[in-house]
Amino acid sequence: MLFPRIVIGLVAVITAVGAILADLVIPDLAAQHAFNPAWPPHAKFHDAQYMVMTVLLGIIGLTLVLRRAGNPRGRLLCAAAILATPWLGMAGALLFPDTATYDPEFAGQTRFILGMHGQVFLAVVLLLALVVAILATLRTPAESSSRGGVRI
Repeated sequence: MLFPRIVIGLVAVITAVGAILADLVIPDLAAQHAFNPAWPPHAKFHDAQYMVMTVLLGIIGLTLVLRRAGNPRGRLLCAAAILATPWLGMAGALLFPDTATYDPEFAGQTRFILGMHGQVFLAVVLLLALVVAILATLRTPAESSSRGGVRI
């Protein structure tokens, strides 16, 4: 199960560092997020909450991928589900009223790829990568367990 482990591991690393880079470190992007003077403190709180959450989810996913004990198939499927959470959450956020992928004052600086906001494009790519890794994991025969059930 090397291929799914590599793909899910890469998604874990991107998940762990992506929001920190985009919302806090890369100047042009951070100006639209954590350092946006137009954002009220409560909006910045939720941005910080999201950054911390994605770091934690990335670490959990990576830990499951790297762990050797237990059921590798179950760990990979669990890691993929955990890592899909923030990316699916991004898509789900667009279903709420008055949400947008960027603020109007940054319209000229916003990057679109194949007609999608850069962050949404990244989410689609990572979710597709996770689907491929899940399918590869499911195609690999599960290890038999003397205790029965799925051990993670």
